[in-house]
Amino acid sequence: MHRTDGINKRALFSDETAEYRCPMEPEAGDEVLIRFRTAARDADSVCLLEAESLNEIKLILVERDDVFDYYETRIRLSEAHFAYCFRVVKDTETCWYNKTGASDSPGWEFAFRIAPGFSTPDWAKGAIMYQIFVDRFRNGSSKNDTRDGEYVYVNGQPVHHVENWYQYPEPLDVNNFYGGDLQGVLEKLDYIKGLGVEAIYFNPLFVSPSNHKYDIQDYDYIDPHFGMIINDMDKSVSAGGENREAERYITRVTDKVNLEASNAFFAELVEAAHEKGMKVILDGVFNHCGSYNKWMDRERIYENQEGYQKGAYISYDSPYREFFKFTGGQWPYNNHYDGWWGYETLPKLNYEESRELYEYIMEIGRKWVSPPYNVDGWRLDVAADLGHSEVFNHQFWRDFRKAVKDAKPDALILAEHYGDPGSWLDGDQWDTVMNYDAFMEPLTWFLTGMEKHSDERHDEYYGDGELFFQIMFRQMSRFHVQSLQVAMNELSNHDHSRFLTRTNRMAGRTGTLGPEAAETGIKKGVLRMAVVVQMTWPGAPTIYYGDEAGLCGWTDPDNRRGYPWGREDLELIEFHKYLTRIRKSNPALKTGSIKPLLADRNLICYGRFKGDNRLAVVLNNSEKEQQVQIPVWEIGVAPETFMVRIMQTAYNSYNSGRLAIPVKDGMLTVDIPPESSMIFREMENVV
Repeated sequence: MHRTDGINKRALFSDETAEYRCPMEPEAGDEVLIRFRTAARDADSVCLLEAESLNEIKLILVERDDVFDYYETRIRLSEAHFAYCFRVVKDTETCWYNKTGASDSPGWEFAFRIAPGFSTPDWAKGAIMYQIFVDRFRNGSSKNDTRDGEYVYVNGQPVHHVENWYQYPEPLDVNNFYGGDLQGVLEKLDYIKGLGVEAIYFNPLFVSPSNHKYDIQDYDYIDPHFGMIINDMDKSVSAGGENREAERYITRVTDKVNLEASNAFFAELVEAAHEKGMKVILDGVFNHCGSYNKWMDRERIYENQEGYQKGAYISYDSPYREFFKFTGGQWPYNNHYDGWWGYETLPKLNYEESRELYEYIMEIGRKWVSPPYNVDGWRLDVAADLGHSEVFNHQFWRDFRKAVKDAKPDALILAEHYGDPGSWLDGDQWDTVMNYDAFMEPLTWFLTGMEKHSDERHDEYYGDGELFFQIMFRQMSRFHVQSLQVAMNELSNHDHSRFLTRTNRMAGRTGTLGPEAAETGIKKGVLRMAVVVQMTWPGAPTIYYGDEAGLCGWTDPDNRRGYPWGREDLELIEFHKYLTRIRKSNPALKTGSIKPLLADRNLICYGRFKGDNRLAVVLNNSEKEQQVQIPVWEIGVAPETFMVRIMQTAYNSYNSGRLAIPVKDGMLTVDIPPESSMIFREMENVV
């Protein structure tokens, strides 16, 4: 197995999964078993070094087979975090090992870490998720459609109902409504379940004037345009009109009959999803609200409605005035307030000066994970921006976590975040993040060379296998393993271009190149490779609605096209189903270890392994066939056995048939066609 005179660094391995740290999510006071692997008879000593004290603990050799030695030690945890790395000595050579692998120094920045008491929901570990932007998923009921001229929105323009479901989104699309609703989702739960989905993540559902609903109007209620409209009016608003005259809109979103009916319908939807074995995650926009919000009421929608108090824009005496930071001006109708990034349509919530607001949002966090709604988690929009200081931000999320977890201990809390999330992921705030830096971005660079908005192309990143692994593992080192296993691994979403469009390697947006260009020169073979990685990488693979059906689109708003019902790429849907089945039937793919095996120009190969379940994944991103020798011995595959190819993709097709290939001296030799990927699994019950 490629013996060397010095330490065989390819054989060294440890990580934070349950195979190498038990228990994986320990409590303070627990005794923890830590394991480390070397090549057989290849070390004079293996020590664990504690980062804080530099205390050395010698590991004991406890097991040996034909290929590896296994060392163990046990430590007793206090309440403090525990960080460590390993040191291996052979003769005069010393090697260190941290979360990025073998190293010539301890590399404390990449140390293994234990946060006593930190656990994430078991149901979310490795779970397959599905993101739905509701207005564009499916129109199940025309009764709740937004009507032409129902109210005015951006620049005083009337909102518009789009009659042609397949119409491309316009460059300024926020006034346009396609009519997707929760009834449409309910009617397609079997379709979603059939994809292998285990959790649905909804973009915001609460009352809001926009189609994206990130400018929330009322946190207590599901928008009746997504839910149920029982009481209605006829009067709409013409261009240049004022929303205080929009009787239809006011009735729809303030009438408690409509609001309560919409909440009740949502509760039924969640129950139906649960009955099919799927969890539900809501989008929480708590950094800011919208200028339509009942607490601000800049549009004077609530000003004269029974049962509502005066908004902060309306009156100095409003009970909500301290919910916002006013910067001068005078009442009534004071428009001098702090907006997020200066946007007056997005008033920033002023938690520091209003304990009432603080407690209100804590109650919102509890409310929706509790009966009768029983949702299973929160996705937190621009979570690092909340508050006016870093200290306050962290305290808010500590309190939010406690409020939500007290109400539902296995609720998932994941945040939108770019950059190092480490200070929020130490067990007392978020469970995890939308995984841009340790998944979407590096994979996009390797397979397309494109930035995730399709705004730029960088050929120097394209096809660099070594850089791919370097970035991935450095970024993954910022996570505790329980955070990594529930991280939302997306190829596309509502904020970035569709991955299939990125495969054309064109820089542009719908306003510059036009929507048709997003479908030009695309490579479904590259998308298939991306999905193979998505379904075999640590984390929670999350399908953005329509990706599985071949939907294209530039970045926001073109990425929010209507799901192509009746025009789906049925072969691509079946491909997704095969891969979700492969993921769910192999424990190593959900919660197992990962190890890079090969990296070259336009080539990556990695292994996933847990117990006797061992798989290897290889991608050839070039236009030429490559023959590779994969060192599958590194993931514990027997030196002389067989591995079975269980999936192969190509530039124009895929093959899910089984093909046995021999392993010789721990190496798997295969020819990889151009723009293709393969998944291999060690054959079971080989005699």
